[in-house]
Amino acid sequence: MSEKEKSAGQLLKEKLFRSPKNAGSTLSEEELKAAFDYCEPYKEFISTCKTEREFIDWVIPVLEKEGFVPFEAGKKYVAGDKIYINNRNKAFMFAKIGRKPIEEGMHIAAAHIDSPRLDLKPNPLYEDQELALFKTHYYGGIKRYQWTAMPLALHGVIVKKDGTSVTVTVGEQDNEPVFCVSDLLPHLAKEQNERKLGDGIKGEELNIIIGSMPFRDDEVSEKVKLNIASILFEKYGIVEEDFQSAELTMVPAGKARDIGFDRGLIGAYGHDDRVCAYGELTGILASDPEYTAVACFADKEETGSDGPTGMNSKMLAYFAEDLGRPYGVPGHVILENSKCISADVNAALDPTFPQVHEKMNAAFLNYGIVVTKYTGSGGKYSTNDCPAEFCAEVRDIFDGAEVVWQTGELGKVNEGGGGTVAKYISRLEVDTIDVGVPLLSMHAPMELAAKIDIYMMHKASEAFYNAK
Repeated sequence: MSEKEKSAGQLLKEKLFRSPKNAGSTLSEEELKAAFDYCEPYKEFISTCKTEREFIDWVIPVLEKEGFVPFEAGKKYVAGDKIYINNRNKAFMFAKIGRKPIEEGMHIAAAHIDSPRLDLKPNPLYEDQELALFKTHYYGGIKRYQWTAMPLALHGVIVKKDGTSVTVTVGEQDNEPVFCVSDLLPHLAKEQNERKLGDGIKGEELNIIIGSMPFRDDEVSEKVKLNIASILFEKYGIVEEDFQSAELTMVPAGKARDIGFDRGLIGAYGHDDRVCAYGELTGILASDPEYTAVACFADKEETGSDGPTGMNSKMLAYFAEDLGRPYGVPGHVILENSKCISADVNAALDPTFPQVHEKMNAAFLNYGIVVTKYTGSGGKYSTNDCPAEFCAEVRDIFDGAEVVWQTGELGKVNEGGGGTVAKYISRLEVDTIDVGVPLLSMHAPMELAAKIDIYMMHKASEAFYNAK
């Protein structure tokens, strides 16, 4: 129908009403190809970087190849300089110095690089019924039953008493063993089936089977435990006490995979929130910023953002202070004039469980990144509520760069809710808004994200960093 054939009401409706569309039907073939091509290295990244430490080990060589160097406090930097800060191998910041004076602020994007998982307890190794097991303490919000009867891989680091460090990765290669949490057979699960779903598997039942073969010596007890301890000593040079100074975690084994006949989705562990971190990385590398562009990767978001590597720490404030000191500019002045994208995922509407969303304000796969003015729960408790002025600015930036975006809330008002790092950055007087990729099965061992949305996170980051 031509414009001349449309009624006055039709024309007015087009002018006044929102009309979001699936980007799979609106993007050009060239743009769709760009999105799918962008996701191929992303799949390699998300398959490789399953812990914070692995992410940082991966990202430093990438940045150094692009000319980034360690930040030196007290040094004067000029436009075009590239710097990074490694915080305890668990949090990370890097920046491109912009053409604008530093007192005019920075453009910051922040993501977290931790994900829900099963951490080993400080005394994890034991034997029961001639099986060797690890005791775990789950990290972050999970549905515990999802972690049973599936292949798990061991990742992490062991620091011995003398300070030497041993990196551990077992279960990702085809020739390596994997591990698992056992579950009851349905024939004997009468009592278990009576439990509420949330207690179908209790925290103390998330024990990892790691061995079954006994040490061949009839003079000793705990033969299976001893055999496993012997293998660990032979391979890593560790004794049982070394677990007390280790960070070892069980994560889903295996690589990211395309989902669906059309390959439009990616299934992977840890999209939340390394998908946004990856978009920040590629966005800043592609940018030519007017304002100093900063990417923050924090730890501990899934447990409250505390500790020296969480976003609730002083690392961003201290960086601003150190960056401004040579110019006589207080850190708080830099931050007060800064703007930030809190880059974290949001929940897409699942057609199997639509009842938890209010559809007018839900996010959808393939509709682009999700811009969220406020998070929190109930009556907006524990939220950053972005000022309307900055919301308008972000809308203009994204529309100008042809970023496909949508708005969305994390479920119905009284259904639950959730938070991000936004509130910790905004308390530094930084205008902050949540922007991220919509997911299905968030916090599950395999999360689903759309390739179009992943690509739009990259475009959004680049546009924000380039904003005048």
